[in-house]
Amino acid sequence: MKAAEPGAARGRARAAQAGVCSLHFLGATGTVTGSKTLVAGGGARVLVDCGLFQGYKALRLRNRAPLPVPPDSLSAVILTHAHIDHSGYLPLLARNGFAGPVYCSEATRELCAILLPDAGRLQEEEADYANRKGFSRHRPALPLYTEKDAIASLALLRPTGFESEFDIGGLRAHLVPAGHILGASMVSLRLGGRRLLFTGDLGRAGEAIMYPPSPVRGADYLVLESTYGDRVHPAGDPRERLAEVIVRTASRGGVVVIPSFAVGRAQSLLYAIHTLKAQGRIPAGLPVYLNSPMAADVTAIYRRRHEEHRLDAGEAAALGRAAVLVNTVEDSRRLNTRAGPMVIIAASGMATGGRVVHHLKAFAPDARNTILFSGFQAGGTRGATMLSGADSVKIHGQYVPIRAEVQVIDNFSAHADQAEILAWLSHFERAPRETFIVHGEPGAADGLRRRIEEVLRWRVCVPEYLQRVALWGKATIRA
Repeated sequence: MKAAEPGAARGRARAAQAGVCSLHFLGATGTVTGSKTLVAGGGARVLVDCGLFQGYKALRLRNRAPLPVPPDSLSAVILTHAHIDHSGYLPLLARNGFAGPVYCSEATRELCAILLPDAGRLQEEEADYANRKGFSRHRPALPLYTEKDAIASLALLRPTGFESEFDIGGLRAHLVPAGHILGASMVSLRLGGRRLLFTGDLGRAGEAIMYPPSPVRGADYLVLESTYGDRVHPAGDPRERLAEVIVRTASRGGVVVIPSFAVGRAQSLLYAIHTLKAQGRIPAGLPVYLNSPMAADVTAIYRRRHEEHRLDAGEAAALGRAAVLVNTVEDSRRLNTRAGPMVIIAASGMATGGRVVHHLKAFAPDARNTILFSGFQAGGTRGATMLSGADSVKIHGQYVPIRAEVQVIDNFSAHADQAEILAWLSHFERAPRETFIVHGEPGAADGLRRRIEEVLRWRVCVPEYLQRVALWGKATIRA
């Protein structure tokens, strides 16, 4: 009898929540990672996004702590897109008892089938490397989850078309194109005549590959990302800066190492390098390597789904010819012994793991080389440390000197900046009852809050980690 009580209690809680829509912020508060928001309403408990925390150790430890809500209490998960900070916790959620459907776009399903097993495999490899080299404090070091766990979780994914409505226990849901990367979606939830909208990560109007986010006319409550909420991307074509860095580094015989997200950023870089070579702005014979089999697989999806982005079939095909694919670990190691000039694009985008960290160990100590970041670096990541001007960075338990030139090109970002977010918000025909700012470092979230209050005169809140908000008609009551 006692074993049945937790489930019965959850059932009574669901019944009590039938007339209310509440939010529980389980991640992406005070940080750009770990996106998870619990929506309870209409008898359903839906987790919007299921991402891993990255960056500072205090954040990463949350991945290993029990989820603040029981996984088996969830009715469903809805993913906005496939990036690991939005999807990467799913294998652990499933292993710990969640067995419900995971709704997402069709492209997100395809991308997750690549990213999640790769994340599990990478964690297993890093744990094995730590155990062999003895630099972990844990004996033994264990992966957060395995490749097998990730593959098992894929069976839960339920792809749905944009604007195709589906029901989750009284919550009516549909996905809206968000730009950003292939398959990225906003999540619209309706309950009792009210609409709750999650932007996920908003794309940009002028991005080279993806279409802009779809305009939305209104929502009663809005959960809005703020990655670049306190700044505006530099003006101009990012390819100008890319060409400048590559030519300067090549002229001194150096190597350009570009940490890159395998989804979205890698494809933008490949397209930029293809066009720069075609225009004669970088040497046509300059060797370019894509040291990420995952990014190559993702690029194949971009080529196959070319009707979902700006590139036509010919331009999409060019992505596959822009670089030499490095498949094996042995070939990756050989790159570290090769002299420049050359360009290496490798995951991960914030240098938190993967093959790029081995390239940093090999090339960061040489002043002829350049480490080029192509977007936002979350606090506590190696990327943020290097951009801060640090003279060394810790990799595999040892400090590696940073003598290479370190640069960043912010306007390669697939995130809308402050001005672009405000332009997208201008489509709203009336103000939401409340706007919640998430997925941003503290300064970015607060900067966007202030700007929305000043320009639009909307009611805005920056929630804290684990904060609960109950939405009762016209009143917003915080628990």
